[in-house]
Amino acid sequence: MTTSDRTASRSATAEKGGGKGKGRKGRALFVFLLLFAGLVLLSAIGALLTLFTVQQTEQVLIVRFGEVQREVFTPGLRAKMPLIDNVVTYDKRTLDLDPPPFEVLLTDKKRIAVDAFARYRIVHPKVYYQRIRNETRLRDRFGKNINAALQRVIATVSLDTLLSSQREAIMVEIREEVRKSAESFGVEVIDVRIGRTDLPDDTSQAVFERMRTEREREARELRAQGNESARKIRAQADKEKEIILADATRQSDILRGKGEAARNRLLGRAFSRDPSFFEFNKSLEVYKKSIEGGETTIILSPDNEFFRYFNRSR
Repeated sequence: MTTSDRTASRSATAEKGGGKGKGRKGRALFVFLLLFAGLVLLSAIGALLTLFTVQQTEQVLIVRFGEVQREVFTPGLRAKMPLIDNVVTYDKRTLDLDPPPFEVLLTDKKRIAVDAFARYRIVHPKVYYQRIRNETRLRDRFGKNINAALQRVIATVSLDTLLSSQREAIMVEIREEVRKSAESFGVEVIDVRIGRTDLPDDTSQAVFERMRTEREREARELRAQGNESARKIRAQADKEKEIILADATRQSDILRGKGEAARNRLLGRAFSRDPSFFEFNKSLEVYKKSIEGGETTIILSPDNEFFRYFNRSR
């Protein structure tokens, strides 16, 4: 082997050794990156399993194997034991509860259909979780309690009372009774209201007929009272009319009598002073009454005493 051949062989061997070194470094870097990515992934998974967010409208229970470990009421980022702790979230806001309508018999023997609703808020989430767990069970159990309280109170009043100004006092009594039963469920009842109170279809027509008959009877009584009042008023008016006319007639007779007396006195004094003038005046009055109107025809003898003043003038 020549010197040049030995030099070429050593160069080839060196190149092979450098390539193997670079390969080992690349594999080590790949393994490092893979382990780093796995560590990051595990950290992210751990963070997702450990950390949770509480919103402002939420209240949270940390439950471990069915037991409540702690309650969280303030918003923010919180931590729990991964895999073994569960997060149960409840709403802080006011919630609605609308139990199904029911029928109740009132004291006046009238059956009505009552549709009520309630407003409540979860104030003790631990008690709520232990007694109810979810809203579906609350609507079933607490809704029955609300209907039972409504039925107990409403059954002691009549329909007129329920529709009168006493309705508010009845609702206060119902609300207080419902609040007492709500404490055992960990909720606070804010308000209970009756939305509708309708008569069932099978009794509404009978009640309507009864109301119409009652109103017709009242109308007949009012008309009879009106006719009686009108008769009394007319009788009183006729009586007052007769009294007024009698008084006016009496006054007129008195005045007429006084006038006639005064006239007679004047005529008597005039006759005593000048009898001839008095006879002449009386004759003029008789002439006037006899020929008044222009259609009177008088047939008398020319020398009749009736026209004595005419004959004298001639």
